[in-house]
Amino acid sequence: MPEADDLALLIDAAKASGEIARKFFKASPETWDKSDGAGPVTEADLAIDQMLKAELRAARPDYGWLSEETEDTADRLHKDHVFIIDPIDGTRAFIAGETSFSHSLAIARNGRVTSAVVYLPMKEKMYTASAETPSELNGAPISTSVQDIDGASVLAAKSNLHEEYWKGSIPPVKRHFRPSLAYRLSLVAEGKFDAMLTLRDCWEWDIAAGDLIVRNAGGIASDRHSDALEFNNPTPKTRGCLAAGAQLHPQVQARLNLGASNPS
Repeated sequence: MPEADDLALLIDAAKASGEIARKFFKASPETWDKSDGAGPVTEADLAIDQMLKAELRAARPDYGWLSEETEDTADRLHKDHVFIIDPIDGTRAFIAGETSFSHSLAIARNGRVTSAVVYLPMKEKMYTASAETPSELNGAPISTSVQDIDGASVLAAKSNLHEEYWKGSIPPVKRHFRPSLAYRLSLVAEGKFDAMLTLRDCWEWDIAAGDLIVRNAGGIASDRHSDALEFNNPTPKTRGCLAAGAQLHPQVQARLNLGASNPS
């Protein structure tokens, strides 16, 4: 199945997700706390997940399924292709009535993402990429920035800029934050920010779509050890995530103190 056809499928599914999200946005959706401190989930997350699972699996019945809001099974490990889905990335922002939440939809083939969509319905921003097409925002090509580490704008939580995680001293970067990891990656791909970094282990559904969008925009996306991101692992996590333009990525990587314990 050509990746372009998969991308069209994900774009339609993302738009449908946005329609559901709009109905619940600022409408006091029912909210629960997940077990093990995994954060909140709303009836909107679950409604979108149910819709996506029904529509996408009907369209590609031979693909595996991995979603933040679906109980995981080992079936996906035996599939060449797998959907990797976060129905709402940035649920806390969604609950707070902030517009920076996203829908993150990806398809991986043998561990590498081949089609990706990150959609922010309240901002009307649709980021897309496939193995056959470049990264785009609302149909227009995007590219990562050309920037050295001094003065670089980096999307990261405060904990990532503690001295213990850096060799020598903390690099002279300007820290910014957005709640959605998928959106952070997309903003790097767009060149709005120079890099994003999270040292803690990442769930695959948070970063799968953004991984391809960054790479197809000319950037580098890796784990915190600079290894390429691979997906559909038995435990669906990566060893953090670092994404930046091709010039900046190795500069940030060289400064990381990988011997320090990583944020929990």
